[in-house]
Parts: sequence; structure tokens; C-alpha cells
Amino acid sequence: MQKENLLIVADSDHDADMLYAVRMFVPDPFIYFRHEGKPHIVVSDLEYDRARKHAKHCKVLSFPHYQQVAKRNGTKRPGMAHVIRSVLKERGIKKINVPSSFPYGLAKQLRDLKVKVKITGACFPERELKSSEELKKISAALMMAEVGLAEAIEALKRSKVAKDGRLFRNNTPLTSERLRAIIDTAIIQAGGLASHTIVAGGNQACDPHEQGYGALKANQPIILDVFPRSQRTGYFGDITRTVVKGRASDSVRKMYEAVAKGQEIAFGKLGPGRSGQEVHKGVKIFFDGSGFKTGKIKGRMQGFFHGTGQGVGLEIHEAPRLGQTSSDLLKAGHVVTIEPGLYYPGIGGIRLEDMAYLTKKGPVNLTQFEKSLEV
Repeated sequence: MQKENLLIVADSDHDADMLYAVRMFVPDPFIYFRHEGKPHIVVSDLEYDRARKHAKHCKVLSFPHYQQVAKRNGTKRPGMAHVIRSVLKERGIKKINVPSSFPYGLAKQLRDLKVKVKITGACFPERELKSSEELKKISAALMMAEVGLAEAIEALKRSKVAKDGRLFRNNTPLTSERLRAIIDTAIIQAGGLASHTIVAGGNQACDPHEQGYGALKANQPIILDVFPRSQRTGYFGDITRTVVKGRASDSVRKMYEAVAKGQEIAFGKLGPGRSGQEVHKGVKIFFDGSGFKTGKIKGRMQGFFHGTGQGVGLEIHEAPRLGQTSSDLLKAGHVVTIEPGLYYPGIGGIRLEDMAYLTKKGPVNLTQFEKSLEV
């Protein structure tokens, strides 16, 4: 744990550093500061008792109390900056470090009040390495993702194929939107919250972040990418499978086999001291050597043109990165995704994604869900 003085002003619903610091959800911005290694939070009366119960590791202070302190010192209408100055002044703090995401306007107000504000690096570099308790929370979120994915595949299995190739479920067209709703509902029931779940079929899947829309069809690859957040802990899980309802073409089958092998290669290169770039390069070399070239064709990127993976925790994308330009070194304690993919318009997209926990001896695959192309 770093000892330098630190100030964060944010809500913990959306700011991962704030949630990591206080371990409770607060929907409105509040004050966190670390002084001499000890964490403090300044909250409204609305949150005061709850904070004392759920953030016992922090010293909980009253925002209205310090508003009154500011008033006694001559400020008629004390706002956030005045409260912060009062809190810091009481402790003899004249200089404070803030994250790069700190509100610019608030920083300016603090400087106008003679508080020295300095941008710091990572607030909590230890966030990158997951504790055993965090690993349990990530695994629980991953299980929620698997629950949603299982419901989607079951719906595809039970769907009927119309003469025009469209899929029907309960006599109604099975669209990306309907299948996404099935996934997201199952995740909510499991205690998670899904956002922007990807259900993309055919050529739509050639854009890796396309959520998908419209009718789903038989005999085409459908990418299902599910990454829910636990409503209780805030940690994420992430999984992707590609499936075909019906028969996969030879081209799709070859792509699928290559992506599955590419994922194996990536897992084989994971280890403490290895670079994220090295892992990615191994997959890229395999794809190129197998005839799956990457580049721009007719103005559109095709092949393998995204990273192999990234860290997951309180954010769905966090350090380390496993990509072409990554300078990150892997360490025991990292939790990363391994998600190679291939994308060719006219054939479709294939992506497979598992989550790995890195130990001193090597990676442990946290993902239990089976891989099967045809359903």
C-alpha cells in the first residue's frame, strides 16, 4: 500500500479506484483521502451510518460538519472544494495527490484555495494483482456469465429453422435482441448486471464490438460475448463462445479450429515474466502460418486485428494488456482474458474467450464452460 497522501472525489458505482478503496457502492460523488497511510471518507448524512457499517477500515467523517467548519471560517456557501480544504487543513495537509481522472474544475478550485494538487500515477497499483478474495469474486461473476451463456445456447438448440434460414422460438423470430434479453435476464436472476452483451451473427460478427441486431440465421456463426458485473461486489466476469445452429461450413470449421488452437498457444505462453506482447505475437504467428492473414481488404480490416486479451477485475478492461504494442509483463496474481478471433466478411467471425488466473507455476483456466461449434 502506498503511503503518499491521496485524494479521490467520485462515486463508487462507476469509479473502480473508489470502489476498491471503500468496498461499498455509493451512487453520488464523495470524498476519499489517504493520510499517512490511513484511509478516510467524507460522506453526507444520508450515507454516514451505512459507511460506518460497510467501510469499517475507513475513518468516516461528516460532510455537513465540515461545511459548518467552512462557514465558521468565513465561507458563506461552502461547496466540495471548501469542505476538502477544511478537512485537509485540520490535518496540516497542504499538498495532495489526485488521479488523472480527477475533475479539472474541482482541482482548479482547490488551487484557488491554496491547496497544492498534483497528478499521481495509479492510485492503487496493487489492484493489478488479485488477492484470493478477489479471485473468488471474479469467479462468481464469471459463473453468472456462464449462466447467461447456457440459457442462450439452450434457446438456440430449441429454436426451429424456417425455409428462409431464419431461426424461430415459440413461433416468433429469434433475433439478436431477443437472445440478448434471454442472456441478460438470466444474469440478473443470478445476481449480475449485463451491459452491451454481444449476440452477433454472420457478417455482423466481423466487427468485434458489434452488439448484433435483427434476425439470427441457421448455418452461420453467432458470436456470444457475455461480460456481466456482479451487483454485490462490482467485479466482472467475461466469456465468449461462437456457435452455429445447424451445420457449419468447411470454412467456418477451419476458422474455429484455428482460433481454438490459437487460444491453446496463448495459454501455453502465459507465465510470470512473459510479456503481453509475446503472448499475442505467438497467436499472430500461428494464424499467419495457417493461412489466416490479417490486413485491410477493400477498406475493411480482416483476420486477427485485436488484442489477445486483457486484465479483468473491477473494470472489464484493465492492466495488463496482451496485444501487439503492449509493454506489460505478466505476474503471478494477474487475471486475464484469452480471446483470439478471426473475422472475414462473407464467412463471419469466430472468437473464443476464457479467463486465466496466473500463478507462479503458470495459468489456471477459470472458465468451465464447454466449447462446441454446432448446437
